[in-house]
Amino acid sequence: MILSVYHPMGFEVRMPARINILGNPADANEGAHQTISAAVNIWAGLICRPAAEWTLTYLLRTGERAFQPAHSLALPQGRLPDYGSDFDLALAGLRRLLAHSPEFREKFPARPLSLSYWSDVPRQSGLGGSTLMVLNTLVAMVHWYELDRKRHNPYVLAELTQRAEEQELDITCGFADRYVPLFGDIAYLDYRGKLFHQPFQEEPYVTYEKLGHLVDQPPLVAVCSGIPHHSGDIHRPMRARYLEEYRRFQGDYEHAPFLVKVMKAIGDLAWKGKIALLQGELRRFGELMDENHHLVDQMMHYCGYREGAGEANNRLIHAAREAGALGAKLTGAGGGGSVFMLVEPGGEAEMARHLERKLIQFGMTEGHVYIPSLVHQGMVLLDQRE
Repeated sequence: MILSVYHPMGFEVRMPARINILGNPADANEGAHQTISAAVNIWAGLICRPAAEWTLTYLLRTGERAFQPAHSLALPQGRLPDYGSDFDLALAGLRRLLAHSPEFREKFPARPLSLSYWSDVPRQSGLGGSTLMVLNTLVAMVHWYELDRKRHNPYVLAELTQRAEEQELDITCGFADRYVPLFGDIAYLDYRGKLFHQPFQEEPYVTYEKLGHLVDQPPLVAVCSGIPHHSGDIHRPMRARYLEEYRRFQGDYEHAPFLVKVMKAIGDLAWKGKIALLQGELRRFGELMDENHHLVDQMMHYCGYREGAGEANNRLIHAAREAGALGAKLTGAGGGGSVFMLVEPGGEAEMARHLERKLIQFGMTEGHVYIPSLVHQGMVLLDQRE
């Protein structure tokens, strides 16, 4: 939801992180099929205040409601510098919005803002954290300049975010991370028609079907290994190989090239999981998660990743399954980042304690465990009255 109010002290935009529960990476990375994805209660925000000059600042959290500036970038007269700073994602969002919107070009850079970014999403954790900087920037500009809400609706902002990352910064990425934080909830997403990343509005928008009003919150536990990874680096060679095989695809999935066949099977897990989730069949849903992870691990071995989905990820998943998890898989790309587990209702705390012990046993000193809850509304925009 985007509010239309304005307060002279400024405002704050907050975006939740996402997890891909089933079907990834079929979000138009390797294959354009379906996923079940969810917004969860780990947040990144942007505090916007009127200022004499445009300034971008990174904030470090020092307390529950306290931050301190880490470093800043000045934009004299609103001029956007070349890429090469820690603010490239914000700059990419601004450039893509300027290229897209005549209204924004006319209004920017009047009424300068101080843009102060903070994030509780661990870096390179597989939770889509980097994308939140772009999304927060775009929503802030729409709100501050009172841009036409129909021409700058959430679907448009999600599509612009994907293009900001891919076309401005050469980050190989699909669409789940760009839609889920804006729309929120646990949802069934359909990406058909988006495989080739065509120019804006020359392909469909993602179909986003919220399920939160129909299903109970899945009992999930997530664990970040603390091992950094760049999802774009994981997806780049896999997407290139997928597209190469797709060009040889004759339409018969039974006899399709390996990646095309596997990604169709992974995407199909999402619609099967939707049925299981709606019927409250958690054990069946967990089985589908396990199958998703097995296929992704197999696919990554095929694409040359010696450890498949990643040794750390596989060890944590094995430990969770031994402790009774109903299912377990990656939250996003493999190689590092995070995994999550489906457990019996009420078993979240016990599984979390088990995984905390395993992190110590495995020497993953930078890792941590959390119990995610759904964020039904997605993006939040708040007046700053203090």
